[in-house]
Amino acid sequence: MALTDQEKQDLIDLANSKRLKKLKDELCDMNEVDIAELLEALPPERSLVIFRLLPKDLSSDVFASLDSDERQHIIESIDDIELRRIFEDLAIDDAVDMVEELPASVVKRILKTATPATRSLINEYLQYPDNSAGSIMTAEYVALRPSMTVADAIQYIRTHGVDKETIYTCYVINPQRKLEGVVTLKDLLMHPYETTVQDIMDDNIMSAYTTDDQEEVAATFNKYDLLALPVVDRENRLVGIVTVDDIVDVMEEEATEDFEKMAAMVPSDKTYLKTGVFELARHRIVWLFILMISSTLSGMILTHYQATFAAIPLLVSFIPTLMDTGGNSGSQASTMIIRGLAVGDIHLSDLPKVIWKEMRVGMICGVLLAVVNFIRLIIQYPGNVMICAVVAISMLLTVILAKTLGALLPMGAKALKLDPALMASPLLTTIVDACSMIIYFTLASRILSTL
Repeated sequence: MALTDQEKQDLIDLANSKRLKKLKDELCDMNEVDIAELLEALPPERSLVIFRLLPKDLSSDVFASLDSDERQHIIESIDDIELRRIFEDLAIDDAVDMVEELPASVVKRILKTATPATRSLINEYLQYPDNSAGSIMTAEYVALRPSMTVADAIQYIRTHGVDKETIYTCYVINPQRKLEGVVTLKDLLMHPYETTVQDIMDDNIMSAYTTDDQEEVAATFNKYDLLALPVVDRENRLVGIVTVDDIVDVMEEEATEDFEKMAAMVPSDKTYLKTGVFELARHRIVWLFILMISSTLSGMILTHYQATFAAIPLLVSFIPTLMDTGGNSGSQASTMIIRGLAVGDIHLSDLPKVIWKEMRVGMICGVLLAVVNFIRLIIQYPGNVMICAVVAISMLLTVILAKTLGALLPMGAKALKLDPALMASPLLTTIVDACSMIIYFTLASRILSTL
């Protein structure tokens, strides 16, 4: 259970009153994530003192849970011996993440204190493309041989499993490190000691390549309810595993990135409070410029039809209603489609089904909105039946078009290898606004000119 505000305050009071023995006893019974949260709430000089109170095995886990600023502060405040101990105790994927996040001067010192084997492994991981399976995997897994007996395998796990990311799923490899099967700890415990691993392993192996996109790996975890997934190279040699805790981070990262793109912002690796004002502005201004320039299309349409609404000024008052309804309708459809594409519920081959479905949804919604709006306008503007009819028909056509575009544009982006989230609300609304005005003024100029 997470710390309550009162519990956190009690611990801070212990730190401020320098009751360190009592504080150490409390910390040793806590989860490393809660300890990290506590350290981040304390002044830097105080947090360092508390960090040094922690037992060695716990301090490394806490260090891995700290944010980059707190990590940097601790690294700059400890000597090389302490730094080497902490760094060598980190899981390799956590060590790689830290190297990627911290300033170059700090990273240089870290790598200088690391062992040659650790440096080599980190350099190998850094060569994998960003956001690939190779970049999020860990090399700390249990590897068994097919010829091992169950007794040998259990003894091996007892001897070598303490520093592994997981021992519940073990991987069976041959002398060339090629992946031949998987076996769970449950399988080992449920079979006689003399049974060989080869006889009980599952050779129907689900794996990922080092170059696979992390989103595809996350989709595999989600689809098959996995706890871990082996990662192999193109020669089917086992090089690492991805565990579910890393996939949760990937899902959060990808969801945040999609939200930022859907809000017309350049994605950022930093949290909101740790991002400077100028950096936030830089991330937002690009799309604001694009949307501002694209919105001039609406102005050009208004200019083209100015004679129509100059003759009947009442037409102008209905523009906001049509544009808002069209934008909202398109956003509903695009949100569903973007989500469906992200989780694998919708594929490009489903395009005809999706378009047909959204057209029918648009027809139902459009008819209901048009009828209600027509009745409202007749009551509000008696004697202007044809104008009210034009607005109602325009709304019907706008909703159908918006729903269709809301489905078509994200799938089109997917087909072009772009992120479907780019076709979310801001850009879609701009396109739908222009289309709704073309429909509206074309109908108005054709129908009302005959009166």
